[in-house]
Amino acid sequence: MTFAAAHAKNDTSNERIEVLHNKEIIVNTYLQALHNAKKWDYFAETKSLSLVPLAIQSLEEALIDAKNRGIKLRFITEITKDDISHCKDAMKIAELKHLDGVRGNFVVSDTEYIATNPTAVESDSITIPYAIYSNVKKDIKQQDYVFEILWNKAIPAEQKIREIEEGIVCYDTRIINNGQQIFKEIHRLIADSNVLYSSITTGGIECSYNHFFEAKKKLLERQKKGEHKGIKAITIIDESNKKLAKILVDAGIQIRHVKNLPPISFTLSDKEIAVTIEKREAGGLTQSLLLSNEPAYVCHFLSIFEELWKNGINAVDRIKDIEAGADLADIEVIQSSSRTGELYLELVKNAEEEILFIFPSSGAFIRQEKLGAVPLAIEAAKKRAAKVRILVPYNKEVEDRIKLMKAELGRRPIYNADIDVRYTEQTSGTMATILVVDRRVSLVMELRDDSTTTFDEAIGLSTYSNSKAGVLSYVAIFENLWVLTELYKQVKEANQRLTLHDKMQQEFINVAAHELRTPIQPILTTVGLLHSRKGHVSNQQMDDSLEMIHRNAQRLKRLAEDILDVTKIETQSLILNKERLNLNDVVISAIKDVKNQIQDRWGGGAQILYESRDDTIFIEADRYRVAQLVTNLLSNALKFIKRYDGIVSISIEKKDTNGSGQEVAVVSIKDNGTGIDPDIFPRLFEKFASKSFKGTGLGLFICRNIVEAHGGRIWAENNRDNGATFHFTLPILRQ
Repeated sequence: MTFAAAHAKNDTSNERIEVLHNKEIIVNTYLQALHNAKKWDYFAETKSLSLVPLAIQSLEEALIDAKNRGIKLRFITEITKDDISHCKDAMKIAELKHLDGVRGNFVVSDTEYIATNPTAVESDSITIPYAIYSNVKKDIKQQDYVFEILWNKAIPAEQKIREIEEGIVCYDTRIINNGQQIFKEIHRLIADSNVLYSSITTGGIECSYNHFFEAKKKLLERQKKGEHKGIKAITIIDESNKKLAKILVDAGIQIRHVKNLPPISFTLSDKEIAVTIEKREAGGLTQSLLLSNEPAYVCHFLSIFEELWKNGINAVDRIKDIEAGADLADIEVIQSSSRTGELYLELVKNAEEEILFIFPSSGAFIRQEKLGAVPLAIEAAKKRAAKVRILVPYNKEVEDRIKLMKAELGRRPIYNADIDVRYTEQTSGTMATILVVDRRVSLVMELRDDSTTTFDEAIGLSTYSNSKAGVLSYVAIFENLWVLTELYKQVKEANQRLTLHDKMQQEFINVAAHELRTPIQPILTTVGLLHSRKGHVSNQQMDDSLEMIHRNAQRLKRLAEDILDVTKIETQSLILNKERLNLNDVVISAIKDVKNQIQDRWGGGAQILYESRDDTIFIEADRYRVAQLVTNLLSNALKFIKRYDGIVSISIEKKDTNGSGQEVAVVSIKDNGTGIDPDIFPRLFEKFASKSFKGTGLGLFICRNIVEAHGGRIWAENNRDNGATFHFTLPILRQ
């Protein structure tokens, strides 16, 4: 059979794919393709490379001729210790690279592609049952792409041969997804080991027994002869696998129980590590395995194993406890801060009902908030309605971070039934962070260095426990501290109130002294002047002097009445003489009195405007006290407006406040003055609320108590433009 048009044309009419079954036809196809080629890329198993081209003289000669013609020849194969000589021969003809696990045979040129059966070479004989030939451009392009990927991944043959001949270890990390190959690799790792360590899940320990126990028994035999250092394993031992654990222990394998086992399983020798993260069913073999002989990986997993082993419980003791039906509470002392951090986050993450934190310092809170423990607690509160309570010493940064926590919760405030924070006093001495989750487990983390910024550097020894007695002891400690912080808070607030009261009382004394001195001084001066000029004073001078004395005497009278009213309020002896009256009449009368004050003080100028939507608004009230209420509020407004363009407006309207039909009269007094000082606003209606010598600070306190005694309420607000508005309500008599 000839192939005159074996190479591809520009059109696709001659493109074809054929299966070739005759050895002679296959060889001729190789020769013809090599003759037509401008490049020749060959991917082959080691025996195919060593036997096919070189054992068939015509192919060997064709390859040499192609090289002499400048054709680029590239071979990829797996170089092993047994095939180094054949590979060196191939390197004389082509550029050769090594790749682990080469299976199959194919060659691709610039125009043609030939693949032979992977079983074409058996022993030292050559059998080529069939081959696939294609000159389809798409096939050529695809195979070109595949070869380039393999070529870039492969290493130079010279490097691999040198490693084999000089005994150089080639470090490699790879993922294996073939079950049969995984089985072989683990067997090889076990057989080649001088020491064998394993950390295995409960499903993995049965798998290890089913598939690799015989191989491990050979290691135990070597150990008896001093040729192996032994086998150690870490797992979770419970009722379900105690018998199997006992079999392994009796065979000579050292086993320890660790409750909080890492989620990965690994087997470690002195040279290699095999790792899987699969959660295997009991006895099942993993389907994905990471295999590495990189020293960094080996050392890393060795350190993990040693830490787990150090904190583990001897299998013999564990099995005795299970068989005796003893309380299997775990108390684990953890020396690794990184292990503590992992356990810490895992416990908080899995909390269902309650999380209790005691932080020994503000720094501990900040570090563990950065670590993620506090955010995980917030998630537990949001998603599972877990109750979170935190005890932490106060500082400004802690407060700021708690405010951020509050923002994270959105509209749900942090100080509620789900999340509550209380501040404690910073203490010295032995300190530890205490975590209690669901009243079932506790984790106590010793604070080694509070000056550091990272969790790992700050934490020393830690103790994990699920012992009921131990955990409830920490709950009791927390509850006692929680109550003490509340008592401390109450005492502190009481002291602050006393301090504030003392301060306000001192301020009142100062203001009252000023208020008393202000009218007394002109009275004494006027009386003295009249006495010195006795018989020489005109009638007008006498009238003016008597008016001034009268005005200041009235001022003294009002001050005395205010102090008397405050005393009655505080002793709950303020008595109301209620009668049926028209609120409009009382307000109009109060306005008239205040206008007279304006005339006396300024000679007019400021305006008082009055508006009522209803002429008759009947209330049951004490006429004198309601008049006092309106007069006080109007007088208070006059203190903060300007003399010439000051305006005070008073309005009354009816409102049904709760839809029950019970109406109230809402009285509003608005001014265009300076407004209410922000520092005064929170305590506006309390005693002595004043920042100047414009009054005693008793008027608004008296107003509030008069309103509340009549069943109403009073409030104030600053206007948008300027000034302030005071509002109060009084119940309207039903018709």
